[in-house]
Amino acid sequence: MDVFQHVNHARMVTLLEEARIPWLFDDDKPTASMGRQGCVLVDLHVKYRGQLRHEDTPLDIAMWVKQLRAVDFTIGYEVRADGAAPDSPPAVIATTQLAAFDIETQRLRRLSDTERDYLALWRA
Repeated sequence: MDVFQHVNHARMVTLLEEARIPWLFDDDKPTASMGRQGCVLVDLHVKYRGQLRHEDTPLDIAMWVKQLRAVDFTIGYEVRADGAAPDSPPAVIATTQLAAFDIETQRLRRLSDTERDYLALWRA
């Protein structure tokens, strides 16, 4: 929370990251290898539609795959205050584009079939 008593931009970006890491990179996920072997953030967009304050926590962050391509995918986010109805207008709408990356060769790599299949389950 910043001097204006709301969650600031830097913290919101961190909260989005903290939400997607267990969803994608926990050991039991088919995409876990990207978390250890390489995944890079390509693009990030955040739109603020309302204010979120400390008392609105824990925040509800809905995530889905908006786009799935050969080497990258885009995650959509909607952030709401704790207890807000799922169909209420989100306070924050965001996207992050992530790409599979080979650390050894320092090049993008194609998503594996297993990774693509898992991500496809979350496509909206």
